[in-house]
Amino acid sequence: MQTKEEAFARLARSKFRSRFHLGRRERQYIEEKGMDTIRSHAEDFVRRKLAPAWPENDGRQTPMKGHPVFIAQHACACCCRGCLEKWYHVPRGVELTADQQRRIVDFLMTWIEKETA
Repeated sequence: MQTKEEAFARLARSKFRSRFHLGRRERQYIEEKGMDTIRSHAEDFVRRKLAPAWPENDGRQTPMKGHPVFIAQHACACCCRGCLEKWYHVPRGVELTADQQRRIVDFLMTWIEKETA
């Protein structure tokens, strides 16, 4: 299993993944809502749209913009089950455990915190 640092280093080498950054609107949204609310949103998005064994519209369920967590999901390759399988070897067809969901949310929040530092 790779560390967060190893995962971030690998993502940084991807031309596609490394192009994602929070914009002014997303930063303002985070400032207005606070990190606790953003974490709550991340937990909800991961639980509803990523954790099921076969998510509805898998591969197209995460918008490319509109919310800081959506951008983080694409930057971190946690946007669909295909990306989770390709980047982290998390198999499709198996529901994510509570621990896996927590780790994904923690990873997304770390990316968001780095972007807002």
